[in-house]
Amino acid sequence: MKNPNSVLSAFGTTVFTVMSALAQQHGAINLGQGFPDEEGPEDIRRVAADAVFDGPNQYPPMMGIPELRQAVAEHDARFYGLEVDWQTEVLVTSGATEALADCFLGLLEAGDEVVLIEPLYDSYLPMVLRAGGVPKLVRMEPPDWALPKEALREAFSPRTKLLVLNTPHNPSGKVFDAEELTFLAELVLEFDALVVCDEVYEHLVFDDRPHVPLMTLPGMRERCLRIGSAGKTFSATGWKVGYITAAPPLAAAVAKAHQFLTFTTPPNLQRATAHGLRGDDGYFHGLAAAQQDKRDRLAAGLEGAGFHVLPTQGTYFLTVDIRSVGFNSSDEAFCRHITTEAGVTAVPVSAFYQQGDIDRFARFCFCKRDALLDEATDRLARHFRAG
Repeated sequence: MKNPNSVLSAFGTTVFTVMSALAQQHGAINLGQGFPDEEGPEDIRRVAADAVFDGPNQYPPMMGIPELRQAVAEHDARFYGLEVDWQTEVLVTSGATEALADCFLGLLEAGDEVVLIEPLYDSYLPMVLRAGGVPKLVRMEPPDWALPKEALREAFSPRTKLLVLNTPHNPSGKVFDAEELTFLAELVLEFDALVVCDEVYEHLVFDDRPHVPLMTLPGMRERCLRIGSAGKTFSATGWKVGYITAAPPLAAAVAKAHQFLTFTTPPNLQRATAHGLRGDDGYFHGLAAAQQDKRDRLAAGLEGAGFHVLPTQGTYFLTVDIRSVGFNSSDEAFCRHITTEAGVTAVPVSAFYQQGDIDRFARFCFCKRDALLDEATDRLARHFRAG
């Protein structure tokens, strides 16, 4: 029998799947995988449910239903001052992960170089490689997650086609500031590159920080592909509704990949997402405030259990130094240990690096019910005090 594709088969099962299975096996509280344990706003879910009965339930337009594409354009204008033509510059996808794949498959030629900033969301590298790209990895490192400017400049070359920028950043919780974004924009212009902007946590930014899309900076409007996610914005990760904003030539190229992958996305979920994006400001501010409270609650509980907790500016996640509780083995061993022995699951930060050598940090997810967060930190405190 002939072998399967060598690129994708070289990657193992994702760390999220492995740790979630271990959590289920041991009845542990799963703070590893990033999904809320509540079901999202009722009005949005009601629109989705009604749309199934009202129809249509047949293929919607390949680019997405007009209602949602218009809502994405309105959202970009409302929050970021971007003027977007919904007919030529907005594409709806079956989740942000599909949007990423569409961008890589639609834009990369074999041998094109792609600058990637570690730690990496797990789909970036395999999909860049499958599209024929040549990854150029640079790394931010805990505890300060500083942008490696010298290494970034060295990573760019005349062969650079894409930079992939994730802000707010998973897994670090970093939100790139104006000075860092300006530096990146200048590199992109200097080397005539494009940028895939993974901004799925755009409405999960804390402590009154702004989220600034790279697309809003001078010279970036025609070079950026901005990706958003209904799953993150409306706490409905199973919906898998994503959307891309890009200049017409880029949107058209990416749509060519989209039409051969999923072609389209369930119309009822598109309609509900459009309704949500047109919601009042109170919803979006409330989402960030609620998750900031959960961040602070989990951080306080973990500190009470003896952990040193790294600052988190956005996303669903915070990071701890496992050495602070006297654990001297690897972060993977730590995550397995606390799952089986304390009944709480996290994911090792080393899984987000290709070398696996940054292995003293673990990532916890805080988008859970308060009682669950409290029980998790109580279990960890009892375990490490007993130890």
